[in-house]
Amino acid sequence: MPPIPKYTKQEIIDIAFDFVKENGYDALTARDLAKMLNTSTRPIFTAFENMEELKKEIIYKTENFFIKYKKDEIKKQEYPEYKASGIAYIRFAKEEKNLFKLLFMRDRTGETDVKELSISDEINFITKNLLISDEAAEKFHIKMWVVMHGFATMLATGYLDLDFKTISNITSEVYNALKDGAKNE
Repeated sequence: MPPIPKYTKQEIIDIAFDFVKENGYDALTARDLAKMLNTSTRPIFTAFENMEELKKEIIYKTENFFIKYKKDEIKKQEYPEYKASGIAYIRFAKEEKNLFKLLFMRDRTGETDVKELSISDEINFITKNLLISDEAAEKFHIKMWVVMHGFATMLATGYLDLDFKTISNITSEVYNALKDGAKNE
């Protein structure tokens, strides 16, 4: 009879996730994770075929973490829903730098299972509120996302540190300019 595993698959994922949150995705190794578990690497490779399988689970957990993070920001009702979604993206970059980099700043070349992280909600919001086509709404959202991603990457990398009032004001200005442009098209 094989020995009872010391750690469950989920426990290993959770500990690895916490490690990535603190140290970054690229820093995760089986040896470092085994040290955190106070064991050999055997339990890791008993639960997972290889480190790639574990890393995919970490990405999946991070995607779900971000989706919840965004929903929580929207629930605060501090900003209109669309703006709250963008502010959540920026706040996530500032507060969860390593997780942001994992989701939005890693090389995606060759990935076939890239998730959209539920941007369809944003497209539907724009379509409904600006009374424009889905195609125009998608174009609008991409322009807005470029601005938000600029803020987010500057905060995630420590290049710039703006307060959220300034970010909110600038995003409102950009939103209104894009809205005027979309209605004139």
